[in-house]
Amino acid sequence: MKNLHYALIVFLGGCCYGVLSTFVKLAYSAGFSAPEVTGGQYFFGTVLIWIVFLFSKKRKLTFKQIFILLLSGIPLGLTGLFYYQSLKTLDASLAIIFLFQFVWIGTIFEWIFHKKKPSKEKLVSIAILLIGSGLAANIVSQEGTVLSWQGTIWGLLASLMFTTFIFLSGSVEKDTPPVLKSALLSTGALIVVFALYPPTFLFDFSVLSGLGPYGLFLGLFGVALPPLLFSIGMPHVGPGLGTILTASELPVAVTMSSIVLSEYVSWSQWIGVLLILGGILSGNIKYKKGKVDSVAEQKEAL
Repeated sequence: MKNLHYALIVFLGGCCYGVLSTFVKLAYSAGFSAPEVTGGQYFFGTVLIWIVFLFSKKRKLTFKQIFILLLSGIPLGLTGLFYYQSLKTLDASLAIIFLFQFVWIGTIFEWIFHKKKPSKEKLVSIAILLIGSGLAANIVSQEGTVLSWQGTIWGLLASLMFTTFIFLSGSVEKDTPPVLKSALLSTGALIVVFALYPPTFLFDFSVLSGLGPYGLFLGLFGVALPPLLFSIGMPHVGPGLGTILTASELPVAVTMSSIVLSEYVSWSQWIGVLLILGGILSGNIKYKKGKVDSVAEQKEAL
């Protein structure tokens, strides 16, 4: 039951990312540029999590621990930057498919770094997720879709960075309080975003005030909450199952675009959403069964 609790926390972390694309589109339609939206997202998100930290449990960290957590936040910032680059030359449906490759990259990470070979059940679950992602992104009905090598590389780099962030959030400084850990990870992401996108909007009150509502929402769900939820749940579920659980991003993105933006969602896309949810459920059930079997084997050995 406890493992299911942590799995749900990671699942919700993935859901947070799913709401972003809809509100990024709303921000763009309001006239804000990609650097402004991206910079606003990371700025407001980092401020929010540090405000939460002020009212949370404090713990003193060494300079080395702080430095490690700041570095570990860099992949979080690069994920958004690389993904926005891929959208310049790829349709959104293709770009999100490339980003979605984190599902199997996470399993490879777990195999390489944790020496945990993926089970047949997990591979089946990943296959279901990838098929579902293709349907949910509506790629099957896209005619004349252009595949650029630049967009492909940026999309895959975004996927690799996202996997790296998920892996690090569950591996580094596990004993650090989640709120403090999330604040430092977000700060690391903010530093790299501001290094590549100088925050000129901070010095233009008219832009900053208009961007505020979008930045606060995107910052909350794209910067503040995911690192916090992953810091709590990832150490208990591992990067393999963790990346499967964060696949909740795509179903939420499809549902939000339908409800908020009134975009047409085909029956094949809804089938893809159901397949993704089924793949997540399947991966979690097999994970729990594996835990039970492992405990039983240990008891028999005793």
